[in-house]
Amino acid sequence: MTSPISREIIDDEDIDLTFVDAIVRAGADRIRTCIQCGTCSSVCPSGRRTAFRTRELIRKALLGLKEEVLSSPDLWLCATCLTCLERCPRQIKVTDAIIIMRNMAVEEGYMLPQHKKASQKLIKTGHAVPLDDANREMRRELGLSEIPPTTHSSEEALEQVQEIMRRTHFIELIEKTGECK
Repeated sequence: MTSPISREIIDDEDIDLTFVDAIVRAGADRIRTCIQCGTCSSVCPSGRRTAFRTRELIRKALLGLKEEVLSSPDLWLCATCLTCLERCPRQIKVTDAIIIMRNMAVEEGYMLPQHKKASQKLIKTGHAVPLDDANREMRRELGLSEIPPTTHSSEEALEQVQEIMRRTHFIELIEKTGECK
């Protein structure tokens, strides 16, 4: 079976030979040893339900197709379950590579709308999933206080979390992201 990438014409200007070097420097040092066996794609639970193909993403990264990888919505379909690493015959930290590429994508201004929305909620409330009426009701039914002892109940804790997000430039990063193609 022919890979979709082999049918495309790739212009030299689309190739960034430093892309894979940056991924390696960031911690996915074994990515170059990928033999494209397809094990990662065949065991991927996300790939069973979506068009996500781990092997294709890694291949494009190895070819230096930085813009195509970073702007792709597929980059965000990985569930980060580590099944690919557990089964990889080369013990490539595929999930780490994907997280590294996601970080690069955000740096370049790409993020799926759902991830951006969750990040904005995190900035505002200190939680990616803020407390709502259904959660409060469930907590009451379990005999817990409606509001957990988190940033929901402590303005000081929320301010500290937001300060961390400011100092790490997380807020600035999220504000500059656009959407994936």
